[in-house]
Amino acid sequence: MIIKNIEAKVRLATWVACGSFLTSILLSVVFCSYAYRQVMDSRKSIYILNNGIPLQATQTDMQMDRPAEYRADVDLFHSLFFSLTPDDKYIEYQMKKAMYLVDQSGVEEYNNLKENGFFNSILSSSSVLTLKTDSIAIDPVKHYFRYYGKLKIDRRSSTVIRSLITEGYLKDIPRSDNNPHGVLIINWKTLENKDLSDVQKNNF
Repeated sequence: MIIKNIEAKVRLATWVACGSFLTSILLSVVFCSYAYRQVMDSRKSIYILNNGIPLQATQTDMQMDRPAEYRADVDLFHSLFFSLTPDDKYIEYQMKKAMYLVDQSGVEEYNNLKENGFFNSILSSSSVLTLKTDSIAIDPVKHYFRYYGKLKIDRRSSTVIRSLITEGYLKDIPRSDNNPHGVLIINWKTLENKDLSDVQKNNF
């Protein structure tokens, strides 16, 4: 009888030990999974300081804000590329900044315009080019965009308004000082660039 009681107690102790061991493993797996999920969530978010001042930072989900960043990047690129003044140093500065935001297709477009005398005509006619964005259509799934804008060319003799429509695709890249949104425009091309109006000025 005593031997049976000892055997029962040994079995009970064994079951308790095994149960405790399995429970500890299960808890470890649960806690590790939770910690991993927290780390991944934190990587998907960024913290923004307001003008470099150490105020309370606002945590923003990157995927939620990505379409807005895509639009901002496309708008910035077109503004840099098309809003120009009759100053060769300024044009060079604008083009240099714009090229950080676009792939080889932007370089090819720049070279084509340069070969066709577009930038020389700005200098010779003292033209001021101002681009106004009408809308930017974004397809976040396909990473596709289409840009709609009006380009105002203010010359000494006339003011020309052109309709500008372009399209391209967007590629996520690491953020940098030269590309703060971490977006590269690829396969960019102009679909329409036609005059809507040409108003002559009265020169006395």
